[in-house]
Formats: sequence, C-alpha cells, structure tokens
Amino acid sequence: MSATAAQPRTVAGHPPGLFVLFFAEMWERFSYYGMRALLVFYMIKGFLAYDDARAYAVYGAYTALVYATPFIGGVLADRLLGARQAVVIGAILMAAGHLLMSVELQWAFFGALALLIVGNGFFKPNISTIVGSLYPPGSTKRDGGFTLFYMGINLGAAMSPLLCGYIGETYGWHYGFGLATIGMLAGLAVFVAPTRLTQILIGGGALVAASGLLIVGRGDPILLAVHAFIALALLVAAAVGVFATTRGGLPDEVGRPKNPELLREPVHPSLPWLSHRAAVYLGIAVSIPIIALLVTRSEVAGWVLIVFGGLALLSLVVTAFRAEKIERERLFVILVMLFFSMLFWSFFEQAGSSVNNFTDRNVDRVVGARELTKEDVGQVLEDVPVTQAFLGYPLEGKPQTLTDVERRQKEGPIERLQVDESLVGLKVGGTEIKASVFQAANPIYILLFGLVFSWLWSFLGRRGMEPSTPVKFGLGLLQLGLGFAALWYGAAQADARGMVAMGWLLLGYMLHTTGELCLSPVGLSMVTKLAPARMVSTVMGAWFLATAFSNYLAGLIAALTGVSASDDAGQKAIPLPIETVNVYGSVFGQIAVVAIASSVLMFALAPLLTKWMHAEVDAPGEKSEGAREEAA
Repeated sequence: MSATAAQPRTVAGHPPGLFVLFFAEMWERFSYYGMRALLVFYMIKGFLAYDDARAYAVYGAYTALVYATPFIGGVLADRLLGARQAVVIGAILMAAGHLLMSVELQWAFFGALALLIVGNGFFKPNISTIVGSLYPPGSTKRDGGFTLFYMGINLGAAMSPLLCGYIGETYGWHYGFGLATIGMLAGLAVFVAPTRLTQILIGGGALVAASGLLIVGRGDPILLAVHAFIALALLVAAAVGVFATTRGGLPDEVGRPKNPELLREPVHPSLPWLSHRAAVYLGIAVSIPIIALLVTRSEVAGWVLIVFGGLALLSLVVTAFRAEKIERERLFVILVMLFFSMLFWSFFEQAGSSVNNFTDRNVDRVVGARELTKEDVGQVLEDVPVTQAFLGYPLEGKPQTLTDVERRQKEGPIERLQVDESLVGLKVGGTEIKASVFQAANPIYILLFGLVFSWLWSFLGRRGMEPSTPVKFGLGLLQLGLGFAALWYGAAQADARGMVAMGWLLLGYMLHTTGELCLSPVGLSMVTKLAPARMVSTVMGAWFLATAFSNYLAGLIAALTGVSASDDAGQKAIPLPIETVNVYGSVFGQIAVVAIASSVLMFALAPLLTKWMHAEVDAPGEKSEGAREEAA
C-alpha cells in the first residue's frame, strides 16, 4: 500500500507528513546556515587567525565534503538502514558537531567539521527522498511539495544569520555555535516525536524563535521590519504545521529499511560479533578522524573528490548504458543536468566565502546615520560609536582598515571626535548591520518568491505552457550571471573609499535567488521522478556529490579574491577597502560572463534533453508498489 493510500487526508493536496519534514529540515538548516554564516569570519578573526587563502581552502574542503558524503548516506539508506533511521543518525552527529565547535582548540574545530560532514551525509539525501515518497505515482503536487519543502529550508536559513550570526559576531562566536546546536536538536525532536508532541515542538519553537528575532531586531526600524517579517512567516508556518499534523504525521511505513532483519545479521559468517548495524557505527567512528584530516589538507580532499566522484559518476554511466532505452536516456538527462548544476553551485556558493568577505569589507552596511558635512568642520562630537562607516577615514592620522575598526569597537565609543575636513562624508550614529546578517538575504527572497514560483509553475502547467526542467535550468544560470553582473557593476561604481552601496548587494542576492528557484527545487524533484525506483537515494546522493565538487571549485574561485596585508607591527591586517574592491569586482565580472554563456548552452540543449525525459511515460521513480516488486 502506498503512503498516500494509508494516509488519505491532505492539506491543500499535500500529505501531513510533508509539514513534519518541513520543520525538521527547517531547524536542521537553521543550525547549518547559522554555523556557515560565521565559519569564514571565525577562521579569519577567531583564535585560528587564518589568512584569506587558508580560510577559503578549509571552507571549500568542508562544504565540498558536506555534499560528498550524501552519496554514501544514500547508498546505506537504500541497501541497509532505510531513510528514516539514516536521518536520525545524521541529526545526532550534526548536533554533536555544532556543540564541539564551542571548544576553542584546533583538534576540536576540525573534529566538529568532520562530525557535521558525516552527519549531513546521512541526513541530507534521505530526508529529501522521504518527501518524494509521500506522493502517489503521477502526482501533479510533487513539484509544489518540493517547493514548500524548499521554503522550509530557507525559513531556517533566514532565521540563522539573524540569530546565530548576530549573536556570534556581537557576543562571542561560541554563543552562535551553541544556538546552532539547539536548532539541530529541535529538528531531531520534531522528526522522532509522537504527533502530539510534534505539534507542541512546532508551536513552542516558533514562539521562542519569533520572540528572539523581535528582541534582536529592535533598535532600527529597517532591521526590525526584516526580523518581524521572518517572525511572522515562522508563526504562520507553525500555525499551518500544527493544523496539518492534526490530520496525521509521518506515516510509519515511510523510510523504513527494506530488510530490517539484515541490520542484526553479521556482515560475514566469520565475524558473528559484527552485525551490519555495528559495522555502520564502526565505519562512522573510523571516518570522522579521516575526514577531519582531509579538511585540514584541502588539496588531498580535492583529489579524493575527483577520484571518488569520478568512480561514482562512472557507475551511473555504466548503469545507464546497461539499461533499456527510456531508463538510459533519463539517466543521461540526470548526468547532463548534474554538470550544469555543478557550474551553478560553484558560482552560487561564493555567498559564504568571497561574497561574505566582500560584504564585510566593501559594502556600506551602516543605516540611519547622519553624514558629516562642511558645516560640521571644527565641531567636537562626544561619545561617537565606531562603526564600519569609519573604513578609509583617518583617525589619529591613519586611514582605518577593518582590523582597526574592529579593535576600536572593542574599546567603546570615541569620547571626543574633532571634526576636520578629512572626516567630511563620514556617517556617525546609526546602526551597523553585521556582515553575517546579509546571509539571510537569499532565504528571505526565497520566502518572498517561493510561493510565487510554485504558483507560476502550476499556473503554466495547467495551460500546457510550463517550461521544461532543462529550460528552467537555463533560466537559473542566466539569472545567476546577471546577479554577479550586478555585484561587478556595484564594485565599479564604488565611492572614493572603495565602498559599495548596499543596494547592489541586495540586487545581486535577489537575482541569485530567482535563479536558484528555477533550478534547485525542480532539480531535486527531477531526480526523484527520473531515477529508477531501485536506486533513488543513490542517484540523489550522486546529485549532492556533484554539488560537493562544485563547492570545492567554489573554494578555488574564492581564492582568486584572497587579499592579505600586515600592519605597522607586522600583524595580519585586512587592507583598506580601496585596495580590495577591484579584486572582488574583477572576479565577479568573470563569473557573470561564464554563467551567462552556460545558460545559452543549456537553452540550446533543452529540446534534446526534454525529449529524453519521456514525460509521456510513467517515471521509474513513480511506479506502483507492485511494479517495483516486479522490477526487483
């Protein structure tokens, strides 16, 4: 019996289990993106004191391996654990990783990253697979369901920089990491709890988080409006989630192991003491120190990805050539789309590295301030807070770098500031928006546009006008390229200090987001529709494996923007904005050209790929249970 047959009651056509997964994934993404918003800053400004090149290398290796391990997690779920148990294991490992990040020791830092990498490998592919399994064969609601699920991802991703990022940058890195730990535990609890307790967790967690958002956002009307919007979205989602779960929860049979007895059986007759379940736990324990070492040696991680990824993708190619015509051509479509997805994410993932540092160093982030004019020359201002607006302006005869500004911020306000002509144009007062907070721009745009895109695809689909998946990929690449063009143009229009107007950054993020909405949700849905039923989780893992390699490439691309300098005492310092703005602008412009050219190629291939998808035939991933048993 299918999941939907066992659970016929729906909410707007979607199964109630979708809303359980929505909140489990929302809190998991809250923890992941909360840590990601801080990671590069923590490595550069925290106890590790890395330069840009080293921080980008570690960040690239970490994010690459985060997306490499889902291939293994998908295989283990398909053949042994089942998706449900894999999600629980992953959540526990990630919670432990976030907690370990609060220990200020190098071995703890890399051990924490390894726990997060392994945990994500179990969690990420399998919760997406469970979403797909909730819908019956041929359901027209599947794409809409994945878009709703994607909005849950981005609601968590929107909250995390506003809470974890702000608290980490303001009060201490480890408070931010600790908050991420709580978020991960909340996601695990929602996933495993009985339905009644799940409702309490959904509603109570939303109330606590919404209150925190309003408290943190007070002080500036613009920030408060942003925080209030996210708080309102969270409360509305929670209300819908609580209502939906009155109609049921996650069906018991969804995500269960295909052969539960196999978990208790020994891996080999000569090893009666080592069950398959114990072998999984042993493999986890052995893999964590190995992966920690790979993160420290990013070049080794790159070669491992090339070899491992090449073998994994080769296995899919071999499977495709051995398959019958329709299944073969559908697998070819997945493989081609993997390549373009890899290009997209290698550019898009600059958000956590080079774009994050560009925001910190070159984007004017002060709002609500008064700009000093010639009429202010000669005045003495008292108790002036030091903000990012001081970048490039002289204090005590020395132009202020970001390193100088952050040091002065720790010393408190300037008691007496003599205004001379060199300070004309300086913004005083106002509120400085922390750089990590801008990591919320992308998920906030998704919350604004996600339902619009979901409605748009449904509207066009009912009229036979919906673009094919390859065309949507082309649109995604085109908009991504235009987003980087906006960043390039903003850098070209920087002021005399090398500072860029905030609007260009927000425009760039908006175009990246609309591109993402064209590509990412439909990509996940495509895999579940086109992959053979016997290997859906494995192919989903391969999809994330391509994203892994793109994240490694993203680290290499980000390294092109690396800057370093030393102060008068020989200590590492961040250069003046005027010295870095063109470095970022040049790289962003090159990315724009490549992304737009890739979109043109995607549009050219779209007719052939659409034909190979064989939309007129039931997709293997949507066969009935009887057909699946017959195929097996």
